[in-house]
Amino acid sequence: MARGGETSQTLDRGLRLLHLVADAPGGLTVTEAANRLGIGRAAVYRLVGALAGHGMLRRDSDGRLRLGAGVLHLARRAQPLLAEGALPALRDLAELAGATAHLTVVEGGEGVALAVVEPSWTSFHVAYRTGARHPLERGAAGRAILAGRAGAAGPVATSGELQAGAYGVAAPVLGVPGLEASVGVVALAPLDVETVGARVLAAATAIAEALG
Repeated sequence: MARGGETSQTLDRGLRLLHLVADAPGGLTVTEAANRLGIGRAAVYRLVGALAGHGMLRRDSDGRLRLGAGVLHLARRAQPLLAEGALPALRDLAELAGATAHLTVVEGGEGVALAVVEPSWTSFHVAYRTGARHPLERGAAGRAILAGRAGAAGPVATSGELQAGAYGVAAPVLGVPGLEASVGVVALAPLDVETVGARVLAAATAIAEALG
């Protein structure tokens, strides 16, 4: 029977392998995974066998390691919890900015609106629905996520990239392991980037603390 330390090491390696595969759009070979983990190929094969048995990893027709459907199942189960944790900060942001606030996460290489809150006191605001998808290269939410990947925490502002006449300001949610996300607002009128940007940054920090 494996001792506690050995079991913890195996679990750590398995989780690191999942993260490596998740960060490799083209998948990884067993050799590449072994080199990045600093372990032998035989150990990687054992990890792959265990993770594949739970649907977390699979091997494609070229033998490259890719995420399995089990990861999607876990992600879908976790998403409502993420949305619930973000709602208080989103409500405050929507009311303070007078604009529709949203939490956007990465799914399948796109940005997906996971939670949306509309302000209660404005006559007109953007109708932004939960589940809306868009390329990361378009719109403040996606661009903020890309900025976060590059280590930038500041707000990103765009106009008309996803909807004509719409203005957005967003910032990445940083410091939550395994989560790529942004928080932002979208409005039908130009936004004061300095003022709204500060509020968006505060919301991003609050959400990171709530989810971290």
